[in-house]
Amino acid sequence: MSSPDHPTSPGHVPGGQPGPPAYAPPSGAVTATGLGPPSASPDGRDPRAAIVALRDEVGKVVVGQEGTLSGLVAALLVRGHVLLEGVPGVAKTLLVKTLAQALDLEFGRVQFTPDLMPSDVTGQLVLDRATAEGMRFREGPIFTNLFLADEINRTPPKTQSALLEAMEERQVTAEGIARELPDPFVVIATENPVEHEGTYPLPEAQLDRFMFKLLVGYPTFEQETEILARHNRGLDPHDVAAAGVRPVADARDLALARDQVERVDVQPTVQQYIVAICRATRESPSVELGVSPRGAASLLHAAKAWAWLSGRSYVTPDEVKAVAKPTLRHRIIVRPELELDGVTADGLLDSVLATVPAPR
Repeated sequence: MSSPDHPTSPGHVPGGQPGPPAYAPPSGAVTATGLGPPSASPDGRDPRAAIVALRDEVGKVVVGQEGTLSGLVAALLVRGHVLLEGVPGVAKTLLVKTLAQALDLEFGRVQFTPDLMPSDVTGQLVLDRATAEGMRFREGPIFTNLFLADEINRTPPKTQSALLEAMEERQVTAEGIARELPDPFVVIATENPVEHEGTYPLPEAQLDRFMFKLLVGYPTFEQETEILARHNRGLDPHDVAAAGVRPVADARDLALARDQVERVDVQPTVQQYIVAICRATRESPSVELGVSPRGAASLLHAAKAWAWLSGRSYVTPDEVKAVAKPTLRHRIIVRPELELDGVTADGLLDSVLATVPAPR
């Protein structure tokens, strides 16, 4: 059995042929097991092999964090956004930068600060005498494939809300004109759970738009020793290309993979299991706000992505359990009096997963 901090061992397809290695579970996930035959497109491209190869490529720079990487990849497969929560210095930004390099996608980063304005993210009209109207729209950094909102909780709600339309509808509206964002488009935001001074907690409406909330923890002793060894050998974390990271997958591989993920089968009994889990969070006396229907849909898509990464063409309850915590933890509000007693969303989800009967 694997953990979020260690890669799983290589899987095997029927007939004894070695298959691509299984992905480690996202932060706080329950492990799902099982590998099936790899999937290939009609033109011979194997998007799953390309996607699985990302882990080794990212590993040239980032030590550990396989579970977080797995969550990021699963979100990419179903057009989901990701919130990374962890203390400073655990490679949150480096992980996203390296993933973008290995995926050969456009990458944009904005350091969110208290004085950041919405137009600094989305873009604005600027004077241009070369146009008939005298004005033109200058695209902001959000017009990219992978958009990193670094320390998103350091900017006021007015600027945070600039991401709402982009995350939900994948477009930016300025002066009454909607402008589509590139495809693929994924927002990956980071936040520090320790510092609270000068921060603005994300509202529930925005949290609900993130498919995953992944907890990025400290490396193990062995992993941290390897980190120091790489720095001692001259690794520059600000230049991932110099570290030998090369593109092993591109937008076409991602599009093919997404098409295959969409075709992963989810039986009615498993769909009902997902609904039962989400409804149990709403009915719990310990919860002030439970999981929304959008959260249930996110759990469905996340389970399909996880099944595909595990080599399955169908979703089992194991895949649902594997992604339940990363998908639902940020959509639950624990009653304040119980939160003071140490009750957490993860603890409640453990209880729900243990009590809601899974289909056989």
